[in-house]
Amino acid sequence: MVDTDAKPTGDSGGSDAKKNIFSRLALFIRQVVVELRKVIWPTRNELVNYTIVVVFFIFLMSGIVALYDFVFTRGVLFVFG
Repeated sequence: MVDTDAKPTGDSGGSDAKKNIFSRLALFIRQVVVELRKVIWPTRNELVNYTIVVVFFIFLMSGIVALYDFVFTRGVLFVFG
């Protein structure tokens, strides 16, 4: 979720153009670390379940595309073959 009430901190109060590249890079890295601490990481079981669902979905969609390919190939060969 996005916090719409967030106020800019003193580090990035609009004077980014005056700061050198290293201070802007350090600020960026600090902000990335703060955001990563907010992330709710999945447990190992959730990760395994999500992976199984994704792999199953990929196989299902590959099978559907292969079936359509087979049907359309047969149809084209029947019409033009």
